[in-house]
Amino acid sequence: MSAEAARVPHDAHGASGQEGDRKPALRLLEAMLFAAGEPLDEATLAARLPEGADLPALLAELSADYAARGVNLVRVAGKWMLRTAPDLGFLLARDKPEPRRLSRAALETLAIIAYHQPATRAEIEEIRGVSTNKGTLDVLLAAGWVRMRGRRRSPGRPVTYGTTELFLVQFGLDAIGDLPGLEELRGTGLIDARVSAGLTVPLPDDDTALKDDEDPLEPEFDLSFAPEPEAGEDEDAGEDAEG
Repeated sequence: MSAEAARVPHDAHGASGQEGDRKPALRLLEAMLFAAGEPLDEATLAARLPEGADLPALLAELSADYAARGVNLVRVAGKWMLRTAPDLGFLLARDKPEPRRLSRAALETLAIIAYHQPATRAEIEEIRGVSTNKGTLDVLLAAGWVRMRGRRRSPGRPVTYGTTELFLVQFGLDAIGDLPGLEELRGTGLIDARVSAGLTVPLPDDDTALKDDEDPLEPEFDLSFAPEPEAGEDEDAGEDAEG
């Protein structure tokens, strides 16, 4: 070792050591996120990093590094994942099979559940003003965006529905509260600016805990997703027609 190297101040060695410790942790964090098939929460990430690693600082640095790349580090459903940059998604979509498009009835039903959960089928129909075909809910259950929560403590004990973590991931939301409010919806033109002043958009809540008016589903209740309707079946036919 040269005399010059031997005279490196102690704090410089410390800074260099910290830098050396940070880079392996950053590489490991990047590898975990790259290999994961689903979003990872911070507890899972921290458990696999070296002891003492500053996870928030590492995530911030990695997010900044990826900000201008073709893949971005994003937070969805309170977790972290690498995702195609939004401005490139349409290019990659050309190589994917055409996804089944949701009908208007399914979109309306999904929106009602997202904002009004927990909601029963009867409550969904009351808000929509039309009957809801069971196939409409089946499609949303099969997609994994909606789940059966429990049973309402009311006559008939109807099933209540709520959104899932996959719903947040699919629509790039960190939390259900990130859904647009009334003013944002007006700004997009989705709601007529001349609507009644009394119109409100409820604050969505996807807390997994059952509400006071909900009972748990029976243990033997079939929680598997319902199969998608057969090809060519009109999920909105019959009872989901207006009038």
